[in-house]
Amino acid sequence: MSIEQIIFNNLLYNEDYARKVIPFLKEEYFSGYEDKVIFGLIDEYVKKYNNFPSKEALAIDLANKSNINQETFENCKNVLSNIEHDPDTKIEWLLDKTEEFCQEKAIYNAIMNSIQIIDDKNGKQSKGSIPKILQDALGVTFDTHVGHDFIDDAEERFEFYRKKEDRIPFDLDYMNRITNGGLPKKTLNIIMAGTGAGKSLFMCHCAAANMMAGYNVLYITLEMAEERIAERIDANLLDIRMEELQIIPKDSYEKKMNRLKDKVKGKLKIKEYPTASAGSANFRHLLNELKVKNNFIPDIIYIDYLNICTSSRIKNGTNVNSYTLVKTIAEELRGLGVEHNVPIISATQTNRSGFADSDVSLENTSESFGLPATADFMCALITSEELESLGQIMVKQLKNRYGDPSSNRRFVVGIDRSRMRLYDAEQSAQDDIMDDGPVFDKGKFMERDNFEGSLLSKFEDFK
Repeated sequence: MSIEQIIFNNLLYNEDYARKVIPFLKEEYFSGYEDKVIFGLIDEYVKKYNNFPSKEALAIDLANKSNINQETFENCKNVLSNIEHDPDTKIEWLLDKTEEFCQEKAIYNAIMNSIQIIDDKNGKQSKGSIPKILQDALGVTFDTHVGHDFIDDAEERFEFYRKKEDRIPFDLDYMNRITNGGLPKKTLNIIMAGTGAGKSLFMCHCAAANMMAGYNVLYITLEMAEERIAERIDANLLDIRMEELQIIPKDSYEKKMNRLKDKVKGKLKIKEYPTASAGSANFRHLLNELKVKNNFIPDIIYIDYLNICTSSRIKNGTNVNSYTLVKTIAEELRGLGVEHNVPIISATQTNRSGFADSDVSLENTSESFGLPATADFMCALITSEELESLGQIMVKQLKNRYGDPSSNRRFVVGIDRSRMRLYDAEQSAQDDIMDDGPVFDKGKFMERDNFEGSLLSKFEDFK
């Protein structure tokens, strides 16, 4: 007896089994056309009546089906006549075999679909979608969890409240304060700043700190060469100015590196891709390669930066607006973080109006407002002549799912650009930061206030 026949037997005569498997069965999993027709009739009946048909009801529905020929009708009658009650088979075995059947069929269909995409000369579907198709097929499983019951699952919820979430901490005090101890796994975190403000510096510093703390770090760059990223991290960890790295003697460099090896607890891998040539599918392949070849599994991933990644779902050259493209890329990267159980940190630029703005907000996000809609955490790096002269850079919370964004909305951290390093500023520097109102605002807003104030004064004098 075939597995298809066993499935049909129990769909009609074993309701406990049928209700557990019907959400996962698909017509495409059945090979024979007559099996597809029979399953289609069962599925249609369940959706319409929220119950399972009898053998007699199926026979009537089959007789009324007008879009099949006589040969198919006779084959379907044979399948239907072989359906019989089987009370002795254990439901656990039935569920295991049905899940195995669905998994094998899903993988087979995915492979055949991928071959069609490869052979398609018109390129209607991007070859970059193949990894996602195969991944979805490999992920087929019978998940019986259908939601959280507010009353029955209260105890489980209580334990969740007291469970300490595993986070990747920063080495900066105020960053840990606003994130409640660091970045949770399965999240997308965005740093926003203007060109040259310090996005890569921030990520390189955090990557170096993570490695020193014992975490495995993957740094993916689409903007600078691998060696340039490594150079910045060298300056940070070896406490050497960037320009000194060009002239330091080899023996001195090796001595510093040997001392560093004794302190470093984690690993750092840097991978370069050409600009706008890689996306989540490429990164997923890289993660698999690192795991198989180097036994390297990252605890956190940095992507420098999001806007110059490609989408695995949208084909290159497709006429699509920037909002949809960037939002799609953000969704794919967040999905990658969820899949591999890691936080992902990336960056984006401010738009033209935000470049010189001293009080950046979410509306200054370049290209797509879909990015902040997708991100879990988003902050802006703000610089000015006053801050540069003090050796500081301002951080402003823009979106925060980990804590209250109105608490410590703005704060400053020390910055040493020559060594690509950030550090905690003194508390006195924080005391000068206002939590409301623009910071170092030199725009026309204050000019307007002064103009309106002078008019009001003249009006009072007239009265």
